[in-house]
Amino acid sequence: MRGSIDGLGSSAPIGMMLPAVFADDDLAQRFVAGLDEVIAPIHSVLDCLDTYFRPSLAPLDFAQWLGGWVGAETDGTEPEPLLRAAVAAAAHLHRIRGTRRGLAEAVRLAFGVEPEISESGGADWSARPLGPVPGEPRPRLHVHLRLPDPTPADRHRLDTLVAAARPAHMPYTVEVTAAEPARPAERTPER
Repeated sequence: MRGSIDGLGSSAPIGMMLPAVFADDDLAQRFVAGLDEVIAPIHSVLDCLDTYFRPSLAPLDFAQWLGGWVGAETDGTEPEPLLRAAVAAAAHLHRIRGTRRGLAEAVRLAFGVEPEISESGGADWSARPLGPVPGEPRPRLHVHLRLPDPTPADRHRLDTLVAAARPAHMPYTVEVTAAEPARPAERTPER
C-alpha cells in the first residue's frame, strides 16, 4: 500500500515555486510545506514509474494488479517469486498459447514444477498429397503433475489452468499425484 511516508521530502517543493512576495512569508511556507508532505508520495511514485512496470521491482500489490492487466495465469495463492515470474512471462506465454511448450511453461510458472504432458497431435509434411496424417485419430491431452504435498485445490487449479491454456478444440484430462521422495545417494565403501 502506498501512502504518506514520514520524513519523505518532496522532489519539487512548492515553497520554492512561490512568487518572491511569499518567499519570506513564514505562514505561506509552512502551509505549502504541509502540502509537500501530502504530495511527496505522488512525486515519488511518478519519479519511479518505470519500476512499477517491472514485475521484479514493483510493490507486491501492484505486481498482482499488473498480472490481471496483462492476463497472467495466476490465482493469488502462488508464492511471490512465482507470481512475479508469471507476470513477467505473460506476454511471451500469450505468443505460445495453445502449444505444448506454452502449456508446459504456464504450468511450471504456476506450480514451480515441470509437468508431464502427453498428447495425440503431431506435425509433419510430405512432398506428396494424401500422405499419412500424423498423430492419433482422436484428439487427447493429458497433463500429469507431481507435487510434494498435493491437495484437491491443486487439481482444481491445474484443471482451470489447462482449460485456459490448451488448444481450444482439444479434450483434456489432468492428474495430480504426490512426488516420490528423493532417495539418498548410495555410498560405495572406501578401499
